[in-house]
Amino acid sequence: MKNPQSRARADRIADHVLRLVLAFNLLLFLSFAVVLIMAAAAKAETTACTGKDLIAELARDNPKELAAIRASAAATANGEGLLWKVEKNDIAPSYLFGTMHLADPRVVNLPASARNAFDASATLVIETTEILDPQASVKAMAERPDLMMFTDGRTLEQLLPADRIDAVRTALARRGIPLAAVSRMKPWMLISLVAVPACETARKKAGASFLDLKLAEDAKAQGKRLLGLETVVEQLDAMASLPLEFHIHGLVETLALGSRMDDIHETMLILYTEGDTGMVMPLLRSLEPEDGKSKDGYAAFEQTMIEARNAVMAERAVPILDDGNAFMAIGALHLPGEKGLIELLRAKGYRISRVDGSSN
Repeated sequence: MKNPQSRARADRIADHVLRLVLAFNLLLFLSFAVVLIMAAAAKAETTACTGKDLIAELARDNPKELAAIRASAAATANGEGLLWKVEKNDIAPSYLFGTMHLADPRVVNLPASARNAFDASATLVIETTEILDPQASVKAMAERPDLMMFTDGRTLEQLLPADRIDAVRTALARRGIPLAAVSRMKPWMLISLVAVPACETARKKAGASFLDLKLAEDAKAQGKRLLGLETVVEQLDAMASLPLEFHIHGLVETLALGSRMDDIHETMLILYTEGDTGMVMPLLRSLEPEDGKSKDGYAAFEQTMIEARNAVMAERAVPILDDGNAFMAIGALHLPGEKGLIELLRAKGYRISRVDGSSN
C-alpha cells in the first residue's frame, strides 16, 4: 500500500502522463502544427531541457513498484526495440521503426541500424505525408473547423470548472498566452501546446525538424517514394471524438502540473531512446488513481488513439509492404502489445523480427 504522500503524487501525475503521450507519441500532426499555430502567442524560450528521470526517482523511492512495472513490461508483446524487419515469401524485406515526434537530437539522430535500413529503402511510409505541407493545418481547419475550435458559441471559460478558471488563466499567462486569445480553441489543442516543454518548442520555432519530418525531408531529397497511412483530418477526428470532459480535466490538470511535465517528458524520452516501449503503458497504469475515476477516459483514449488507429494503419500498410523494400516510421507506442502493429501485421502473414542495436 502506498503512503498518502506517494499516492497523492501518483494521482496528480497520472493524467498528465496520458496527455504527454497524447501530445508527443500518438498524434504526429499536433507536435508540429500547434507550435506553428500558436508561435505568435508563446514566449521565446531557452533550448535547455530541465526534466528529471522519474524512473530513477522510482528506483530510489519505490523499488518494489518499479519492479512490478518492469515485470509488466517484460510480459508486453514486442515491448523492446525500435526497429523490426518485416518479411513475407519472396518479397524484398521492409522495416518498421518506432518514432517519437520530437526534434530532440537524441531522437533525430537515428541508430546506425535504422539509418542503414532507411538509406537502403525505396519507400518511406509515415503516419501522414501532410507534415511536409506548411498549409496542412490551415487546410484542415478550413475543412473541419469544428475539430479544433468551438463553432457553436461555447468558450473555455464557460466549460472550465468555476473554481479553476483563475488558475488556468494564470498558468496560461505564465506561458505568454492570454486565456481570451484561445477561449474558442478546443482544450485538446491547448493541451498539446502547453504540454510541450520549452526546449522542444524552441527547437521547432528555430526550424528544427522532428524525427518523422526529418525522415520525410531526407526521403524526398533522396528520391524515395513517400506514402502516408492517415490524413490530418483523420488524426484530428480521432482526438476530437474523445469526451470533452476528458479534455477539460486534462487541460486543468496539465496546467496545474507546471514544470513537472518536463520530468514526464524526459522520462518518456529516456524510455524511448533505450527502446523500452513496453514500459510506457505499465508506467501509466501504475500511476492511475486507485479510485478508478479516470478508467473510462483512459480506456477510451487507449482504444481510440492506439488500438483503432493501429487496425487502420495495419490494413493500409499491406499493399505497401507487399511491394517490398519499405521503411515504415510510425509512432513507437503503436508497435507493442497484442493489438499493436507488429502483432496485427503478423496476423496478416508477415514474419517480423527485432533488429538488435535498434535503440540509441
